[in-house]
Amino acid sequence: MSLQKQLKYDKAYLKMALEWGKLSYCKRRQVGALIVKDRMIISDGYNGTPTGFENFCEDEENYTKWYVLHAEANAITKVASSAQSSKGATLYVTLSPCRDCSKLIFQSGIIRVVYHEEYKDRSGLDFLIKAGVEVKQIINL
Repeated sequence: MSLQKQLKYDKAYLKMALEWGKLSYCKRRQVGALIVKDRMIISDGYNGTPTGFENFCEDEENYTKWYVLHAEANAITKVASSAQSSKGATLYVTLSPCRDCSKLIFQSGIIRVVYHEEYKDRSGLDFLIKAGVEVKQIINL
């Protein structure tokens, strides 16, 4: 695929991840993620509490509850419980991955991460780059 066509697809999937993030009940930040393989969405996720928990991400002091799952973790665990494999896939995420999610991304076989906004802590991105995962930021959608 040409670079121009790839960029067109990257922007389209990233826009979809932004829309998916709007499903989150979190007030401080809404993050969406899509896992795409062979130009097919195989999983999706947004940040939020685990299934069966109340849909409040923040406590009384407006801090994020420790058990809130990140969008990437939700998408990866969702694909893990399906018949699909994320090996060789691309993750589209609205916020660059944290350290913990970066480990999950690498272990799940995802080879490319496209993100929109950069998280304040770059150590997750640095880990992915060191691990040989292609990382790309797209700001202008």
